[in-house]
Amino acid sequence: MRGMRHIEKHRTHRIGWLRAAVLGANDGIVSTASLILGVAAAGASSQSILIAGIAGLVAGAMSMAAGEYVSVSSQADTERADLERERGELAADPEHEHEELAAIYVGRGLDAGLACTVAAQLMAHDALGAHARDELGISGRLSARPLQAALASAGTFSVGAVLPLLVVLLVPVSALVWAVAGSALLFLALLGSLSGGAGGASVVRAAVRVTFWGALAMALTAGVGALFGVAA
Repeated sequence: MRGMRHIEKHRTHRIGWLRAAVLGANDGIVSTASLILGVAAAGASSQSILIAGIAGLVAGAMSMAAGEYVSVSSQADTERADLERERGELAADPEHEHEELAAIYVGRGLDAGLACTVAAQLMAHDALGAHARDELGISGRLSARPLQAALASAGTFSVGAVLPLLVVLLVPVSALVWAVAGSALLFLALLGSLSGGAGGASVVRAAVRVTFWGALAMALTAGVGALFGVAA
């Protein structure tokens, strides 16, 4: 209908950056808080704990950035190779590619005649784009963006890691273990709620999932620190 506005709001375009951002912030909180708890449980001084936390922030942020960039770059390389292969197949045998695209639409529920018509019209408009989207599953919104993923992961890791470090600066060593653990769980619950809301998922389920695994990581690390601290 003419004049009708499309008011539906979808969230699939957020998948790439949201995944990297949540992963980075979650790792920043969990790894830094766990490191602080492990060192504190071993009986280290406040200065040593702070230095260990800062080193963990820098190392973790660089590791997240490098890991995301390499991983997503590999995905981008695969996408480019598939698109080049598809471009060559379209140039060499367009009729076969038309039949292939029509068969995809038949498999999705169109009758053969309509599927052939749709495939012909889409290929006339943008043959490579049609095959990329419907045959290869590659679209502009969901394609790999290595630099974006790397920057998002490093930045959000740093933000997440700063939170437990602030607790180290504000709380005396005698209460540090419980303060860091409690605040980290609170930060994780908030992160899970925000990610669930941004992605349109259950806020409670996302918060519980993130908090549970963070609590487990911190408990194990604190246990190791206490064990080696006593052994020393």
